Amino acid sequence: MTSLRGWPPIVLDGALAVAVTGMLLVTALVDPKAGALDIAAVLIGALSLVAWRRAPLVSLLVSTACMLVYSAHTDPGPPAGFPVMVSVFGAVRAGHRLLPALASAAFLGGGLAAKLATATGQSPQDLVQQTTLLVGWFVASGVMATVARHRQAYVEQAEQRAAEAERTREEAARRRAGEERLRIARELHDSLTHSISIIKVQAGVAVHLARKRGDEVPAALLAIQEASGDAMRELRATLEVLRDSDQPEPGSEPSASGLDRLDDLVERACSTGLSATVTISGVRRQLPPEVDRAAYRIVQEALTNVSRHAGGAAATVRVDYGEEELVVRVDDDGPATRDDPPVPGVGLLGMRERVTALGGRLLAEPRPEGGFTVSARLPVSAEPPAGLPAGLPVGESA
Repeated sequence: MTSLRGWPPIVLDGALAVAVTGMLLVTALVDPKAGALDIAAVLIGALSLVAWRRAPLVSLLVSTACMLVYSAHTDPGPPAGFPVMVSVFGAVRAGHRLLPALASAAFLGGGLAAKLATATGQSPQDLVQQTTLLVGWFVASGVMATVARHRQAYVEQAEQRAAEAERTREEAARRRAGEERLRIARELHDSLTHSISIIKVQAGVAVHLARKRGDEVPAALLAIQEASGDAMRELRATLEVLRDSDQPEPGSEPSASGLDRLDDLVERACSTGLSATVTISGVRRQLPPEVDRAAYRIVQEALTNVSRHAGGAAATVRVDYGEEELVVRVDDDGPATRDDPPVPGVGLLGMRERVTALGGRLLAEPRPEGGFTVSARLPVSAEPPAGLPAGLPVGESA
């Protein structure tokens, strides 16, 4: 905890104690009545203010006793009450009432009694007036401490209310997000699941009839049957994630898609007439799940774009397992050129979001020799940095 202008409270308390000590010490040294006991009482009583914030009752008792001793032997005047007033302020601010009141009464009453008993050169009326002035100062100190205590309590309550409001907003946001996830899950189930099931069944029937008649089953029909089955599996896994009450981390997906299924992905792409090859370099190893899924989805989207927008083109898939990053690159020899670049779409935007979320870099643009390239560098050895600027995708997409 810091205080005025960033200074720690212990430094400010120490400076206050030293200042009060210096003031009272000068008063005691020029007073011919002050002896060694009085100087010691001044030093101890004033320096005890260093603890007025952390140990207010200790500071109150020590300063009151020492200033009583000092006032009983000499005639220091109002300055002798300063250490006691500061201690009273600290004790009241800490929530104590009885002990500060008793200490104030003891100091004021004891000091007045000692002055009346040894008064020389001052009338009793003057001494009573000085004591009355000190009483006003002590009351003001207690009132200021009470106000400071109430203000501190108000600030703490305001902070608690703000924290509670923030928690309430977060809970409401999580609840709304959960409800939206369930709505999306229902929509996907009622629409896509039905449509994909029909595609799968119809493809299966067509394959069965072709084989029953002894005809050769078209490769495209087999690809449709296999792709629809894969789509159903991934859709079911996605629905499970959406309905999961544990609220998975943002960007999490079903674990059904990863580079371990890269060969199946390329084989399905080839079954549609696309010419594609795969090259893997480096030491193949287990990747973080989010990196594994992102790499698979990037290759999947890139191959889909080649099939849709560069019909008849050949694609090359390269996966490089580095020590600190995974490099995934898909090149094609389609018609894209730098003079007439394709218009970016939602699919490429999804690539960009995936790569950026992992702290990687994405390059998607036409190649100088013609065709299109998608290259993603995904870190695998460290946590992705926060606030990383996004990549610069330029190219075609679904």
